Amino acid sequence: QVQLVESGGGSVQAGGSLRLSCAASGYTGSRFSMGWFRQAPGKEREGVAIIYIGDGTTYYADSVKGRFTISQDNAKTTLYLQMNSLKPEDTAMYYCAAEYGGSRLVRSPRARDFGYWGQGTQVTVSS
Repeated sequence: QVQLVESGGGSVQAGGSLRLSCAASGYTGSRFSMGWFRQAPGKEREGVAIIYIGDGTTYYADSVKGRFTISQDNAKTTLYLQMNSLKPEDTAMYYCAAEYGGSRLVRSPRARDFGYWGQGTQVTVSS
């Protein structure tokens, strides 16, 4: 059973930085994609950054390119999202997500295609 546990959210002023972590356990093999989604009140859950464990291919939403970086530790058990130059519009609940599979999940990530989810961590950016 895949388990995901996020940490690292909080409140920060615009222009600041935060790093989210997601501890992953229970998955097998490398044909596995992990990443981050976010959901603001009244909005759909959107993919922010996704990585395919097998070859390191990544996806970033246009709104975060150049500001956010997804990475993993050498053991591939912890996923990170480094968020720099944060903006008020980045305010949302951030969720770690995972699913077995590769290119399709990374190319065009949709929340409904991911079956494993963490509990979420709140990020609030004030102006």
